[in-house]
Amino acid sequence: MGEFCRSTIFFSDQHLCYADILPSSQVRARIEVAVLNFLKALSSNSPSISDLSLISRNSSNSRVSRGLLTGDSWIFLSHSFCTRSLTRENSAKSFIRVWKVMEMCYQILVQEKRVTQRELYYKLLCDSPDYFTSQLQVNRTIQDLVALLRCSRYSLGIMASSRGAIAGRLLLQEPDKEVIDCSACGSSGYAISGDLELLEKLTMETDARYIIMVEKHAIFQRLAEDRVFNHIPCILITAKGFPDIATRFLLHRICRMFPNLPVLGLVDWNPAGLAILCTFKFGSIGMGLEAYRYACNVKWLGLRKDDINQLIPEECLVPLKPRDLQIAKSLMSSEILQDSYKEEVAAMIQSGRRAEIEALYCHGYDYLVKFLATKIVQANYL
Repeated sequence: MGEFCRSTIFFSDQHLCYADILPSSQVRARIEVAVLNFLKALSSNSPSISDLSLISRNSSNSRVSRGLLTGDSWIFLSHSFCTRSLTRENSAKSFIRVWKVMEMCYQILVQEKRVTQRELYYKLLCDSPDYFTSQLQVNRTIQDLVALLRCSRYSLGIMASSRGAIAGRLLLQEPDKEVIDCSACGSSGYAISGDLELLEKLTMETDARYIIMVEKHAIFQRLAEDRVFNHIPCILITAKGFPDIATRFLLHRICRMFPNLPVLGLVDWNPAGLAILCTFKFGSIGMGLEAYRYACNVKWLGLRKDDINQLIPEECLVPLKPRDLQIAKSLMSSEILQDSYKEEVAAMIQSGRRAEIEALYCHGYDYLVKFLATKIVQANYL
């Protein structure tokens, strides 16, 4: 505790650019020291309100770490800081929001509870309506607090709200529970818990040779219903759109336990689909302090431009939307994106079109399994 007190108010001189997983007592101690240092500055001979110094979460402060042996890459944040200040008009409310969320998290930890971001939003909306008017404000303030205290969201008592599901050749067992056969969970699969501590304790067995990450729940259901894992020895996993933390965490854990299983991504041929794949693969700048806990070396199985040219009729292509072009611009400017991926994005922009995985159904509802099997046998992925 004494070492914390001798550092700056929020420990910015320690050059820690990752968020620790800490026990509740240590997180509470960090919050208590922050409050004490803040009060100390207020009660000094020259009273002042200390700025909040936190790791900057923008692209200019992001870097890429690449494993020498594994080939894994993930985003991390470097040693650049930004501040939230009560005396600056453009950040005064952000400054207060951080203290409000810190107070709420302290109460949650004292009560030994966990809440979702949504639950936290409604509590803050009731208690502090002048400062919290949207879920986005709460989400960003949580990330500010992570960057401030250098502890994970889960350590703050904030639980992931999971949408994900998993199916196929995987046996799961929670502590003191019966074994769950994910190949017998029907077309909807096994619902992934938002409790990261529970996911960490799962025991797992598999005879799969591949993991297929599916962007969309409807495609996941089709593959599970067709029992693709009987034709291709695989595990299916989906976050039903943009990946939530719990699904990413479980996929990362499976990859740690079974490092020889390649992870293959099946997404729509559009900028949003590639952005989803890249979030699984590299993490995100907004969560750069925790990205290494969730990133996996996902390979791009499809859809890709060769699939479009060879398999998708012209009438199944639809025009890119303005939002697609915004995402494409962001992807093209990314330093982390490999050249082969940028070539795919350039092809999307040049054609002005996009294609959904469902377009393959023009060859029949059973064609999707054949498509995956052919691509996997040919090792046709990036």
